[in-house]
Amino acid sequence: MISPAQRAEIRRLFYAEHWRIGTIASQLGLHAQTVRAALETERFNQRSLVRASPLDPYLPFVRDTLEQYPRLRATRLYEMLQARGYLGSVTTLRRLVRDLRPRPIAQAYLRLHTLAGEQAQVDWGHFGSIQVGKAQRSLSAFVMVLSWSRAIHVRFTLDQTLESFLLGHVEAFTALGGVARTLLYDNLKSAVLARQGSAIEFHPRLLELAAHYPFLPRPCAVARGNEKDQASHCSSLGLCVASLG
Repeated sequence: MISPAQRAEIRRLFYAEHWRIGTIASQLGLHAQTVRAALETERFNQRSLVRASPLDPYLPFVRDTLEQYPRLRATRLYEMLQARGYLGSVTTLRRLVRDLRPRPIAQAYLRLHTLAGEQAQVDWGHFGSIQVGKAQRSLSAFVMVLSWSRAIHVRFTLDQTLESFLLGHVEAFTALGGVARTLLYDNLKSAVLARQGSAIEFHPRLLELAAHYPFLPRPCAVARGNEKDQASHCSSLGLCVASLG
């Protein structure tokens, strides 16, 4: 059983990035049949089944060990697996380690330029309050900005509910004529349920949306001002639109 986040990632890589099933399975450390099941299509069922690998039961252990010790040699990992009952070859393990070993993460800063259709920024804007009948209601705006063209879509609402958040996405996709490959969020509660360090738990409803319109949801890094400035730029653009309207 895979998580909603893995399912959304599989569908994005297959339908948006056009990766092959074997490539997705290798990069995510999953069985090819698991990837096919996540794609929910029958057209792959005519192919012969992929033989199980002796490494399959050990994939979580290999992945977790490499995340904790990214420079650990394959031969040392092989000895650890043998002690746990692994009977396969070290050559098979080396191929897996080559695919799963974490790459050094370069320090990332705000990109001034992105490819067309590659990224959009999503945020809520706050616009004080308005009189609705005899009641004073808070006025908010869902804002999506394309990073490359700076095309903007704004949807004003009287709430910041999850339903308004998701509807804002769908209307923005229609108005902007497509879906960016990556959507950047400023750690919005509507998008991120919880995070611990680099571990992110996205809202399941957002992951359902990401699986349907295959895109990659990505939050800004905590305490990373340059990324937050990029996302908060959505709100400032929304204010400009409001003032012009």
